[in-house]
Order: sequence, then C-alpha cells, then structure tokens
Amino acid sequence: MTLRPRIGVSANFMHADPERPLYRGKTLQYVESGMMNAIWAGGGIPVLVPSLSDPASLPAIIDALDGLVLSGGADVSPLSYHETPRQPAWAGDPVRDAYEIALLRCALERRRPVLGLCRGIQLLNVALGGTLWQDIPTDVEGALDHRDWHRYDELGHSVTVRAGCWISEAYDGATELQVNSVHHQALRLVASELSVVARAEDGIIEAVEHIDAERWCVGLQWHPEWLDRDRGWADGQRIFAAFIAEAAARSSDAPALRSAAGG
Repeated sequence: MTLRPRIGVSANFMHADPERPLYRGKTLQYVESGMMNAIWAGGGIPVLVPSLSDPASLPAIIDALDGLVLSGGADVSPLSYHETPRQPAWAGDPVRDAYEIALLRCALERRRPVLGLCRGIQLLNVALGGTLWQDIPTDVEGALDHRDWHRYDELGHSVTVRAGCWISEAYDGATELQVNSVHHQALRLVASELSVVARAEDGIIEAVEHIDAERWCVGLQWHPEWLDRDRGWADGQRIFAAFIAEAAARSSDAPALRSAAGG
C-alpha cells in the first residue's frame, strides 16, 4: 500500500445565514476543489481541517498531519492586526482569522511544514506580527492591477524570485515566474520571523519564507492550484510536489513514505 503524506487544508467559512436556502441558518466549512486535486496530484492526501468547538481537537488533528496548507478566501480582518477596517467591504473574517492563527501556531510548534496561499500568506504574516495594506489600489501608488473580478485567475503578472530560495529551487533555479493575481490586500510591515523572497515589479510582496528552517513555512501571494502551464503560467504543480516532498521528508513516518516512493 502506497503511503502519501497527509496534507491538511484550512477551511473557508460560510457563516450562518437565515435567508440562505441551502443549510439555512447553519455554518458551512469547505475547500475549493482545485486545491484538493492539486494536493492529490502532487503526491499527498488532502484533508479538510475543521474548526471544532473542542480546543483539544486542534493538536490532535495537527498530530495526524504531515503538513498544512493555509488556503485562500475572505480577506484577513484589519482587526486581527490591530487596525480598523476603513471600508465595510474590507472587514474580512475575524472568526476565520482566529481559527487559522491557532492552527498555524499549533503546526509550527509541532514542526509541521506550512504553505500559505493568497489569503494564506497574509494570515501567516499577521499571525507572526506583521500588517497588511487594506486595499492596494487605495494604499499603494503606482501599483499594478492585482485583482479583477471579471478576469479573476486569468489576471497575472511576473514576479522576481530571490535566487537560492525554496521557490526558486522548486523551479530549477528560475528567478522570474509568471503567476496569477487574485488579491486586493498585500503584506505591508513584514513579520520579523519572515524573509521576503519574491516581489512583483511594482514592489508588492509576492512570497516569504520563515527564517528558521526548523519552523518551515512559505507563503505565496498567488494561487498555484489555478496555474495552468499551457496558458503560459509557471507550472503550479511544482509548488505542490515540492511542498509535499518537504512534508514527507520531515514526517515522523518519513522512512515509510520514502520507501513507498522508492526513495
């Protein structure tokens, strides 16, 4: 039987809505299907990590995983980095923030590798003490268009990647990538535990890595699960394959995983 690393994925929340015809008045927790398929194609078993009412559930779930992906979705709330939302539309989801911050801290304490994608890089930065631009078009003069609702994941740009970093190595040493762009917030003050390893041409931060190799985490501002190399993008599956290989190497089941993979 082939063993695959178990990769947890943080949940998106659809909060209780008495007017919603489906699951009326109930909170839903879900993951976009492209993410789950990308993890499987990269060699892992995708596992939705739920937000449960029992605090003891969090370490028990993390202990059963080999790695964690912080997924995209709703804005990180400015309240989570001690600011007031300047527009109601930028209020974000502080309930999800609290769930994912606890999830991240538990994963880092237990030395599980973490990959933060889009919202995930922002949550990673905020959880470690950084801040965000609440709205790029408003806050960053001369910025590129980083989000277009109509083009959505067809919108993109190039990013410059620092030579020798994990992302560059995942792409055989490449220092420039073509990626998609589906965000209107971005990293502002970078947490002291993180190092910037990629930027867009307008200076917007596109990727970070943790400075402590034992607390392994990488954040990307783009969505590799939606990158199709046939459309001219960087191959998003390289990120998932490299991350899942990292999770396998660091897992307590590493010898069995390597044996199953023929390594």
